[in-house]
Amino acid sequence: MAGLGATRCLQGGRPRVVSLFSRWSRLSGAAWGRRGLCQGSEADENKSSITKPAFMDERVQSLLCKMTGLNLQKVFKPIKQELEPPKYKLMTELQLEEATRKAVEKARERLEMPPVLSEREPINDVLSEDKALDGAEPYKYVFTDLTYDTPHRERFIVVRETNGVLRKATWEERDRMIQIFFPRESREIAPPPLFKDENLTTVFHQDRHEELLNLCLTQFEPDSSDYIRVHHRTYEDIDKHAKYDLLRSTRHFGGMVWYLINRKRTDGLLMDMIQRDLLDDAASLVTLYHMLHPECQSAREAQEHNLKELDLIKAFVKTEVQRAGYIELALQAYHENLPQSEAS
Repeated sequence: MAGLGATRCLQGGRPRVVSLFSRWSRLSGAAWGRRGLCQGSEADENKSSITKPAFMDERVQSLLCKMTGLNLQKVFKPIKQELEPPKYKLMTELQLEEATRKAVEKARERLEMPPVLSEREPINDVLSEDKALDGAEPYKYVFTDLTYDTPHRERFIVVRETNGVLRKATWEERDRMIQIFFPRESREIAPPPLFKDENLTTVFHQDRHEELLNLCLTQFEPDSSDYIRVHHRTYEDIDKHAKYDLLRSTRHFGGMVWYLINRKRTDGLLMDMIQRDLLDDAASLVTLYHMLHPECQSAREAQEHNLKELDLIKAFVKTEVQRAGYIELALQAYHENLPQSEAS
């Protein structure tokens, strides 16, 4: 425990550095058994008797990336920054093709989707209780392992309560201490008020959904309750107001699709894809739906009759959607607008 060299006292919400308790050395090694901090999502998957694909599976990612799209104008849209004089270059056709190829590669990197994880389980582990320390100090003490090369998920952080109880730090306490000693750029020690539920509505009215999710990705860990709450609220608002295009060609579109499919709420997104003549994306949406819900009737029909594209979508609309009439009218309008050669 050579790295356990600092602790903080929580006084009025503001930590100050103090000396380490001498009683630290009395703790047995058994009390410090490493906690399985990263096992939440795997445990949840094992509960299901039906093997379903995970978010990071190759085929799932392929379908989500296809639906996300690649709009270079949107990926490289201007951002607020210090103005610089524009640069102009004269290029041959080959140079232009090479520059375009590099831009596409960079765009794909920017569209890499953040992980979708189950919420981490609360930490309620009590390590010891020392009655002799009950009331000795009016403030809690937080002890942090400062070993440089220790992964943050395995870093020991404990709290000595004013009543003498020594326990493992909660996730919120861990996040604060790690940010204090190992600051991450653009992350605040305390979450900004922007992420409170009462302030999210204002952000949604301004159509700043993508900006909100980018800030959320910086501020919170992907399996934290706040990260999941903000993402779900954002997806709900987009689905409610059919603003799907706000996240199209962004790194967050795949997570939204995954969220809606898992909850069997794809009507609005499917309608949006059909109205935008994105039939390939609509077919990918239905294919992914069948992968996650293989027990549904349209999945069985698609497998039995080897349905593709438009036939696949029609079979899905007949049995799985709630607004079948509206979507069937959209499909009919799409079919009527096709060139005669394609419609036949």
